[in-house]
Amino acid sequence: MKTRLFIGALGAVFAMGSAQASGYPDRTIKVLVGYSAGGAGDTIARIVTGAMSQVLGQPIVVENKAGAGSSIASNAIATAPKDGYTLGLATGNIYGVDQLVYKVSYKPEDFTPINRLASYPLILAVNPEKGPKTFQAFMAKAKANPGTMFYSTSGIAGSPHTSSVMLQDLMGTEFTHVPFKGGKGALLAVAAGDVDFSMGTAPSVLPLGRGDKVRMLAVSTAERSQLAPNLPTISESGLPGFEFSFWFGLFGPAGLAPDVTQKLADAVAVVLNDPEVQKRLIAAGSEAGPFASPAQFEAFARKNGAQVLEGVKKAQAVK
Repeated sequence: MKTRLFIGALGAVFAMGSAQASGYPDRTIKVLVGYSAGGAGDTIARIVTGAMSQVLGQPIVVENKAGAGSSIASNAIATAPKDGYTLGLATGNIYGVDQLVYKVSYKPEDFTPINRLASYPLILAVNPEKGPKTFQAFMAKAKANPGTMFYSTSGIAGSPHTSSVMLQDLMGTEFTHVPFKGGKGALLAVAAGDVDFSMGTAPSVLPLGRGDKVRMLAVSTAERSQLAPNLPTISESGLPGFEFSFWFGLFGPAGLAPDVTQKLADAVAVVLNDPEVQKRLIAAGSEAGPFASPAQFEAFARKNGAQVLEGVKKAQAVK
């Protein structure tokens, strides 16, 4: 009830400021999600779009099109009608990683960035008995013993692998990669002491950390995370400049009308300022992350996408 009242009040303000695109939307909006039902991306999409439908006054239906690292859904977004009724969830991978890894035909210019929905950090996790107790001790060990520390990931060129390669490069040392088929196995290897560490996603690491199955040393984001406010960042812990996060944004096809784009971006901002929506996202292991305008979101997405692409290229090279 509180959420409905909060969104209703903000929605009234939103409507007053959205005279442009006044006829939009007048029917159901479809949001494509390139992940299976129940996964992180799907959960975020359903939380946000469910609240957006109250603001926009029309139903929003999530359609799952999983496969090929979400590139199947991204291709459907890029080729959708430019009327604002087919949108989709996407990540910075559309800015180069998909083209490199999945050989897709779409380009960054084939999308209209609307707004970021949510993001979450990766968390550096070590074995609670064998591992270092602080990031500073971890870094000292890594620098003193290049090539002898083993790390597990969910697979080659994924976020845990890419961030670990970026970490070793900035640290000026070398780690040895042990890829698994999925994040669960990678983190269980840390808990068992079979590998030295893993850069796991927050939704995967936090339950193990809170259960003392792994020790959490630091988060990968530039600032501390609401998901684990007591954990320091890697940057503040002795490696200035390190930053890595995983995020989901709302996109449309290229050529989406500017007034429609702005109306959707404003709707995202309205719902992500709702404390109840924020709580639901945090419970799902992510944080609300809207930008003030589509232009700001696009600038961030392009810069972040280029950084991740460079990291993926290095990750593919080192395997």
